[in-house]
Amino acid sequence: MGTAAGSAFDIEALRQGIEGQTAATLLSLYADDAELRLVDHNTQPSKPRVLHGRDEIAQLLDDVYSRDMTHKLEECIVQGDRAAYSESCRYPDGVRVLAESMITLRDGKIVEQTMIQAWDE
Repeated sequence: MGTAAGSAFDIEALRQGIEGQTAATLLSLYADDAELRLVDHNTQPSKPRVLHGRDEIAQLLDDVYSRDMTHKLEECIVQGDRAAYSESCRYPDGVRVLAESMITLRDGKIVEQTMIQAWDE
């Protein structure tokens, strides 16, 4: 895997960030002015949760990584200044979450991300 040609986006750093125990590595992949749009059962497509900048994204990631759960990067594809990846998560009680993300890159950093999450009921 490693760095994608032409984009300088480090897929291995993405894997380490997603599968790690803290949000720090994952947060380092975001540009200071990044925007993250979340769509899930609580925030529908017409009214997504939108986070602006690394500080707001850090709050979300710190919350997620404070939970007792595992995360796995399932797949990542990078083409030019775009990337897409799938992430699976599991809570100790067996509840699973699947997240799909489309991202836009600038200088190897995430500047825009739309994440769609589906949860077990």
